[in-house]
Amino acid sequence: MLSIGIAAAAGPEVAARLAPVLERHGFHALWVNDIPGADALEVLAAAAAVTDRLVLATGVLPVDRRSADDVIATVDRLTLPQQRLLLGIGSGQLRTGALDAVGHAVRRLREGTAARVVVGALGPRMRRLGAREADGLLLSWLDPQTAARQAVAAHAAASDAHVALYVRTAVDPAADARLREETERYAGFGAYAANFARLGVAPQATVIDSTADRGGAVAAYRAAVDEVVLRAITPTDDAAAYVSFAEHIARRAAV
Repeated sequence: MLSIGIAAAAGPEVAARLAPVLERHGFHALWVNDIPGADALEVLAAAAAVTDRLVLATGVLPVDRRSADDVIATVDRLTLPQQRLLLGIGSGQLRTGALDAVGHAVRRLREGTAARVVVGALGPRMRRLGAREADGLLLSWLDPQTAARQAVAAHAAASDAHVALYVRTAVDPAADARLREETERYAGFGAYAANFARLGVAPQATVIDSTADRGGAVAAYRAAVDEVVLRAITPTDDAAAYVSFAEHIARRAAV
């Protein structure tokens, strides 16, 4: 499966322009990062209104600032099509009790919605929780080899666990500087810095820039996990830039 990801800050208008393009080209899903001040579910509602088959996914809703009950109420208010909704959740900024909080949210979301639920996870305990208690995992900032090992472990924990992976990607040379900035920013966060060090993976090895052999890089990731989400890094955040990104990927990959 090959999907495209954007940030919620892009807004509903961008999603409404992009989503039909993704559906027409056969992409599996539109993933939307939830960020403070921009609701991924609101953005997905705009995508839902103009598509029939495209999976609508959040990556991720942090449980420290968005409770399961709040998510359920928002899904109901927006009348999101739950048969094609995938709720990615994560621990956010929690430093204690993260496993319990995420596990509780998984159970509550499964009770309150018909959506599938996946868990954004860095460490092995959270990955096991996602595989065993939810519908799978959303991984991020990994090279193909590490992603493959983590996918094998997830499938060993639960054979039907779905393993998706975010890969920050730029196709336009004008977006490479933004990709570098994004990579350096995450590499500076404590949890991610520790994870890169623990895995022995350089942050730059986990992204695809405009100079890469994109076909080979995407193929390597697709061989590693069940779903690759190319998180679009574009020169600008207007709809035309995201549509151009998706069409470029569609021309060069067997979606």
